[in-house]
Amino acid sequence: MSHKVNSFIIAEAKREKKGREIPPLVARSAPHYFEKSVPSQFILNQQKTEIDGVVIDISIKTYHPDAIIVSGTFEVANIFKQNNLIELKNKLHEFCYDLARKYGAKEELSEEYTIYQVSGYEGDPELFLSSHGNKIASLLKSEKAALDDKEIEYTLSYQLKYSKDDLVVIEWDGAFIFDPKGEVEETIEMMELANYQLLRYRILDASLDEQMQKTAKIIETEPKKKTFFEQREFQEDFLRVIRTRAGAIAKFEALERDIKLIGEWYSARLYELISKKFRLIEWRRTIQDKLESLEDIYNIATEKLGMSRTQRLEMVQIWGFFLLQIGWFALIVLEFIQLINK
Repeated sequence: MSHKVNSFIIAEAKREKKGREIPPLVARSAPHYFEKSVPSQFILNQQKTEIDGVVIDISIKTYHPDAIIVSGTFEVANIFKQNNLIELKNKLHEFCYDLARKYGAKEELSEEYTIYQVSGYEGDPELFLSSHGNKIASLLKSEKAALDDKEIEYTLSYQLKYSKDDLVVIEWDGAFIFDPKGEVEETIEMMELANYQLLRYRILDASLDEQMQKTAKIIETEPKKKTFFEQREFQEDFLRVIRTRAGAIAKFEALERDIKLIGEWYSARLYELISKKFRLIEWRRTIQDKLESLEDIYNIATEKLGMSRTQRLEMVQIWGFFLLQIGWFALIVLEFIQLINK
């Protein structure tokens, strides 16, 4: 029997990264358009490290253009009996974060995930749940204390079986994959993709928060009487609002499109299960609400800018009329002077 642990962090990274493209793996019973719908990964580097005497294979990959993945994979004698896995995982995450920062990653927007793999067994993997349910649930929750039976039951309930001898259990911080042949690469990639989608939602959500604050400040601090340069600055700020709003909508629609194209069979069912655990639907609703709020602010700014232009035109007309009156008065005075001189 083989036991492996794959733990990774995925973080926002602004710096452009180059690497060898890794085409998406074709999952079990995936539709023909699966490869085109899943974003490609690019491998940047591979190396080995050692933590607490355990040799770990490190892989640095990226999703262009805004995320980097650093993962570590190592073997253990027995996942269910080894007591230092949580400490080892935490130390591995620290190492991965340090490595990711060298590639321009930002730790404040990141996700962590750990996948425990069991292969080389015979029979129904649900036997592992009945005999090691407490250990499995504790690892998935990174919890050292013994869990309540109901909590264990709830944790193990998020599962998917494709055949009689395989099983996937999903949790917020990690997953257990039982596969007798050890063919887990496609499933791991789906979990990386789900974490990437969650990270993209968080990045977009933070961007919308920042933009709404900036836009509201622009409107609130707009002076009633503006010089030409102040008016121009306000217009430039407003144009930035328009560009950000358009970019946010485009990113949101791209996220929705990617999710809809994942498929209808095993890959889609697995992704749906992960989405429920990651609450991606709630994230989409939150972002949709913020997009609508940004739309309201946009409309207010548009109205204010329109009013400012109207007021400026009115002032031009008033000054033009005033100058015209001065001109007529000057002509009358000149004609009066000419009459007196005659």
